[in-house]
Amino acid sequence: MTVALAVLIFVTVQRLGELALAQRNTARLMQQGAIEVGASHYPLVVAVHAAWLAGLWWFGWNRSIDPAWLTIFAALQIARLWVIATLGPRWTTRIIILPGAPLVSGGPFKFVSHPNYLIVVAEICVLPLAFGLVMFAALFSVLNAMVLTLRIRAENAALAR
Repeated sequence: MTVALAVLIFVTVQRLGELALAQRNTARLMQQGAIEVGASHYPLVVAVHAAWLAGLWWFGWNRSIDPAWLTIFAALQIARLWVIATLGPRWTTRIIILPGAPLVSGGPFKFVSHPNYLIVVAEICVLPLAFGLVMFAALFSVLNAMVLTLRIRAENAALAR
């Protein structure tokens, strides 16, 4: 197996596992009286991320990997785990607000209000660069920025209530 295939399998399994965790957490939060905000743009988020991963498979499965970019991507995965661990049962891929629950302020949230989004922005760019897909990285960085603009506005408005 090539390094490229190993990386793509890792990212695919990781994302599918995260979706399962997010669905489980979302269901638990909803049972506790949580509400979803910004559901109308969620399919766009899913579409951008699914297209990004599919495109990486299409264009990258047989390419060589730049070890420097791959190392940066690995560091981003550690940061991603830090965010997920900090949010614990409140981590989800949707915007789920649990009325009366305090905002999470520990871990990476001590330093920035949306650490997961910063990590995703970096991942969307860094992993294609590891495959040498510069234009792909640029295209999906723009698409992701457009979707994140909607998402962060919706999330900030909901958290301000």
